Formats: sequence, C-alpha cells, structure tokens
Amino acid sequence: MVHRHRTPIVSLCLVALLTTTLSAVDWPQFRGPGGQGISTEKNLPITWTEEENVAWKTALPGYGSSSPIALNGKLYVTCYSGYGIERGVGAMEDLRLHVVCADGATGKILWDKKIKPTLPESTRVRDHGYSAGTPATDGKHLYIFFGKSGVFKFDLDGNQIWRTSVGTKTHGWGSGTSPVLYEDLVIVNASVESGSLVAINKETGKEVWHSGGMNMSWNTPHLVTTADGEQELAVSVKNWVLGFDPKTGKELWRCAAIPDYICPSIVSQEGILYALGGRSSKAVAIRSGGRGDVTASHKLWQAEVGANVSSPIIHDGHLYWVSDRNQTAYCISLADGSVQYSERVRIQPYASTLLADGRLYVVMRKGGTLVLAAEPKFKRLALNKVADRSTFNASPIVCNGALILRSDENLYCLKKTN
Repeated sequence: MVHRHRTPIVSLCLVALLTTTLSAVDWPQFRGPGGQGISTEKNLPITWTEEENVAWKTALPGYGSSSPIALNGKLYVTCYSGYGIERGVGAMEDLRLHVVCADGATGKILWDKKIKPTLPESTRVRDHGYSAGTPATDGKHLYIFFGKSGVFKFDLDGNQIWRTSVGTKTHGWGSGTSPVLYEDLVIVNASVESGSLVAINKETGKEVWHSGGMNMSWNTPHLVTTADGEQELAVSVKNWVLGFDPKTGKELWRCAAIPDYICPSIVSQEGILYALGGRSSKAVAIRSGGRGDVTASHKLWQAEVGANVSSPIIHDGHLYWVSDRNQTAYCISLADGSVQYSERVRIQPYASTLLADGRLYVVMRKGGTLVLAAEPKFKRLALNKVADRSTFNASPIVCNGALILRSDENLYCLKKTN
C-alpha cells in the first residue's frame, strides 16, 4: 500500500541546477554516477604496495563499512565510535555516529561531526557496524542514512539541517542501504527499520510517500530509464524485483526473482535490469517498463550463478562480479545469461566491483585488491595488499584521477607516482 502525504514539486530549474553543481569527476553516491560502479578516469594504478603508488593514508576517527563519496575534490564518509568495535567492550550510551570530510588531495580531515544515535541500537551488528550507508550529494548538501537513527541532511560545512526517522526496528546484520536522490526527493530502502521504501522532501525533511513490501532487502534502490524514456525505481527484495514510480511510490510492476534475502544492488543498461543475490546464488535479467506481474512477459533469463553481497558491473555486453559466497569470479553474457568464465580466485569481497580504464577493481575483505581485465576471458592483472589488519567492506571510488579505498580504520589514496 502507498501512503501519500504531499505532492513533490518538480521544476526544470531544479534539474538544471543539479546538473551544474555536479561534474563528471565527482562520485556523488553509492557506486558513483547512476549507481553503476563505473568511472571514466584513465591512468589509474594497476599495482601498489605500502611504498609504491600510495599518495596518502589517513586514519579515520571511527570505524565503518560505508563507501566515501567525492565532490569538488573533497571526500565525505561516515563512521561510528565508542561502542560495538569489539564485542563486550564499551557502553552503548557512548556510541557516536560521525560524518567526516577529508581533502582528496592530501587526506587531511577537514571536519568531523558527531551525532548521538537513537538508542537502543542492535547489540550485535554482524560484519558492518553502525555506519554502512554511503552518503549521497546533489552538489549542495549531503544526505545520510544512519538506519534507526534516521535520515540526515547536512550542508557541505558539516552543519545539520534536518533529521527524519524512517522506522525504529533493528537487525543483527545492521542497516545496509544508501540514499538515492530523485528530483526533490531523498529515497531510502528502510527494509530493516520499517519494511518500507520511503521518500523524503529534500528541502523540508518531511515524508512525501512510503510503500511497503521491503522484505529481507539490504540493497540500495536503483533508478532505471525505460525504453520509453521514463524513469522507474527498482528494488530487489525476497522473491521479487519491484518497480515503482519514483514520484509517487506507486508500485508499477513486479517480477519473480530470487527467493532469499537480497544484498547486491541492481544495475541496468538500455532499460534492462540485472539483479544478483541469495545464498543459492542466482542472477536475473528483467526488462523495465511493464505493469503488474511481469514474470512471464519481461523476465528475459535467469542464471544459476550469483553473489551473496557484492554487486556486479556491466561492460561491453557482459556482466562481471566476484562472488563472496564461493570466492569465484564470473563473467556472463547480457544476451542470455550464459557463463563466459567462472574462475575460482579464493578471495572474498563484500565491496562491489569498480570498472575503470578497462579494468575491474575488486576489494577483498582481508586479502587486498584483485585487479582483472574487463574482458570475457579471465585475466588476472594484479593482487595488491597494504599493511592494514582491519576489514575492507567499503566499495572503492575514484576522485581526481586516484583510487580511494576505505578500511574499517583508514582512507587510502592510490595514484601513479611515475
């Protein structure tokens, strides 16, 4: 059921303003422009060590698994501190959430804003802690989702403008989705907090609409352009991929998909959606733009390969990813889902794959960063490691011609030095 509280105001002036405040080199949300995990930057490093191609390393004021974003040469990332870092250590009352800004050229922390969370939080947050959501920016403000503690709007100097709750429930796996911006709306998948997809007015912080049905869903919503040029909002949930009107929250269509909890985010090309997920590891292709139950009419194929957490990349007629579940690198054809390669790499990513300069960058939780050629024949280019014993759950990004990695404890800037 959809509940509408006010009609969003959409203007051509606003759209024009947003296009002028974000540039091609910015990385404004989870998985970058369009949520696809693709950068147009060239000349990025293939190899690095502690001494080679590391421009800087900066200790963060807290832990977390959210990815950074980049805007005008600055990095913005979230953290948590005071509680939950080690089981049985600290008091929940000491838990603090952080929004941090760092200089992309030097790594210097420019500001660190602390937030008191809404308590009680989950006492057991498996794997990702209390700051898993990646910020989003429209070039003027930051929009951040801290699960039970709510959705926040900050200016670029770290001043909080509003805070809005989207539910109060918690889960032992924590909250794992990131906000998506659409016209004058901030949209979040509050599956854990309220079982809802929620849209908030960017200016006022008031709810505009919400829609239920977010069952066992830890993936960030994805905006897809249909063959007719319309935009739809797609979310993968247990058993279904759902398509919504992002203006109103009305469910437009649903397609039978993966019968399990879902973490990987959807990617799309030419109106076709590609979704992975589940402990049984499946992949599906669905044509957007349908109405009602489109399983028979718009589901193009299903493959018996997939991933449990990490999200894929689309490139040159193929879909690429490394599965965290069976530690295998996959390439399948977009045309029919046929497997082009399936190569055991014995390394586990929770981070989503990045495509840049014809290469796939796959950050492992503990084993470094695997670099593969983005081509339908498996080719390993490098496996790079740094001396960081903490966990790397965040997805890599690109800022000013450099790779940015985030571990539980540090930010790294990787850039060719010769």
